[in-house]
Amino acid sequence: MMDKLLYLYLATINAASFVMMGVDKRRARRGRWRIPEKALFAAALAGGSAGAVLGMQIFRHKTRHWYFVWGMPAILALQLVLFCRFAV
Repeated sequence: MMDKLLYLYLATINAASFVMMGVDKRRARRGRWRIPEKALFAAALAGGSAGAVLGMQIFRHKTRHWYFVWGMPAILALQLVLFCRFAV
């Protein structure tokens, strides 16, 4: 039961991170209010790093900011190591 909840949570937070990247890119193009970078990183740290990295690539968003280019994949790598270590 806990495994299913974990996978559901990870799917949800990654989908949310992906959508947040897309929404922020759209708002940036339109000159509207943006999603704070802290919120994008918080979603990634909460387990949504795969969605954030995918969103960066698909939407070509935040790819000029070194802290996103290096930070998001670093968070993803750490989360994958932790997931493989403790979930399997």
